[in-house]
Amino acid sequence: MTSEIEAERGTPLEVFWAFLKLGLTSFGGPIAHLGYFRDELVVRRRWIDEAGYADLVALCQFLPGPASSQVGFALGLRRAGPLGALAAWTGFTLPSALLLVLFAYGAAALEGPLAQGVLHGLKLVAVAVVAQAVLGMARSLTPDRERAAIAVLAVFLVVLGGGALGQLGAIVFGIVAGLVLLRRDEEPKTDQLFFPISPKAGLVAVVLFVVLLAGLPWLAGAGQGVALFDAFYRAGSLVFGGGHVVLPLLEAETVLRGWVSPDAFLAGYGATQAVPGPLFTFAAYLGAVSNGLPGAAIALVGIFLPGLLILVAALPFWNTLRRWPGAQAAMRGANAAVVGILGVALYDPVFTSAVLTPLDFALALAGFVALVSWKVTPWIVVVGLGLAGALIGLI
Repeated sequence: MTSEIEAERGTPLEVFWAFLKLGLTSFGGPIAHLGYFRDELVVRRRWIDEAGYADLVALCQFLPGPASSQVGFALGLRRAGPLGALAAWTGFTLPSALLLVLFAYGAAALEGPLAQGVLHGLKLVAVAVVAQAVLGMARSLTPDRERAAIAVLAVFLVVLGGGALGQLGAIVFGIVAGLVLLRRDEEPKTDQLFFPISPKAGLVAVVLFVVLLAGLPWLAGAGQGVALFDAFYRAGSLVFGGGHVVLPLLEAETVLRGWVSPDAFLAGYGATQAVPGPLFTFAAYLGAVSNGLPGAAIALVGIFLPGLLILVAALPFWNTLRRWPGAQAAMRGANAAVVGILGVALYDPVFTSAVLTPLDFALALAGFVALVSWKVTPWIVVVGLGLAGALIGLI
């Protein structure tokens, strides 16, 4: 039996506008994006409940590809079917992709104190947004001693393990701890999350993923476009954790091949920090530099496609799995571990890269209070701290 939230259906256009708003205002990287998603789609629009959202985040942390884009794709799929999924991906991805293609053609530059000040202000926005997400998820997902302990131990695992490996280890630990410690919890079962994807479609998606990953290298000699698609598809297939983890792979696929100069690569990376949306849209810049507008489109589709195929393959079977009592206990443990992972990300890289002075701390705190206590919409905080950063940059 589904809840009213789950029974509600939307339209692809509604999904597109919701994610276009997020694509225009979601600064700060994948962890911050999850905070924006939670505020807009869980708290404000109530498209999904807190526990279901956390389960979806935990699933996408397991899969290769851009976690925040995968979460958005799944939410669009659930809200308005396959066209809703495409609308969510397009709305969230298009703004930053277009800005970076313009930058590739020399239409933008991140130089001078004003631009650097705005960029710094946007980093402070990320501090406030991620802190709000950690607080909200901790309240609902770590309500007892066992889950609070799992979250804290997950922090240690991420810190000691480092990177995507530490995150995966923390989630695995959360699953095992949930199976051992949380079976006795007498909590109401969360409503099942239904996605309009059949097991057959999931199997087709995983077969297509493998065929493309294995077959594209054999076809790379057919032309520049195929070689470009192969390079970016492989980069998107091999990245766990998304975000900055993909940069070394992209450098190997573009700079070492001579498609993009080292200076152009670094300039594009700097521009990527100043635009909202997923970091994977850096591929659009690299594709445009190497092969113009067709290259931008090929690279963009190539880097996102493998993660979305894997997600489609996983959703039908995950939905069945999470109905089992043992799986529900495991997911409660995994959700607690996700809170710990978010806590680590709040410190590094979000806090450490943004808060450099006491004034930075004061501004980030003001943004946090505005979001949590005054219930200010995130885009107002984005504009306010962006202007504050610009003013500081000019002083």
